[in-house]
Amino acid sequence: MKKFSSYTQPPWLRNTRAICKQFIVPFTIFQGIRTILIPSTFDVLLLTLFLAIAAAIYFDWI
Repeated sequence: MKKFSSYTQPPWLRNTRAICKQFIVPFTIFQGIRTILIPSTFDVLLLTLFLAIAAAIYFDWI
């Protein structure tokens, strides 16, 4: 399996990934609090999506 290198990506993709890395944790925390206080189907799905994106960024899957 080929080793993944972030330097082979175009600059706009690296910038987008860096911005997402900065904002995903606060969005996930806010959505988790909102889901606990006022749960709805949309809130749970959005929290799941944010958790998946945060895990993908943390484990360098993206």
